[in-house]
Amino acid sequence: MPNIKSAKKRVKVIEKKTLRNNMIKSSYKTAVKKFDEAIEAGNIEEAKKLFSDATKKIDQACTKGVIVKNTASRKKSSLSKKLNAAMA
Repeated sequence: MPNIKSAKKRVKVIEKKTLRNNMIKSSYKTAVKKFDEAIEAGNIEEAKKLFSDATKKIDQACTKGVIVKNTASRKKSSLSKKLNAAMA
């Protein structure tokens, strides 16, 4: 445990940031999971709606610094490939 006041504050701040990051990461993973389930079920209309929701969540995670820009781009690209393959 830290003894210095500033170190104690850093621990509290890091805990808050970790909770926030986990919340954001969880929300975008859930959105991607729902999209994948819609694709597996063959429900393309719902998958289109969930695709836009998932890309929005991924962009938000990227903006907040939870995931890196290239990772976000790669994830969105793979989602769009799945959607296009399902529509074809």
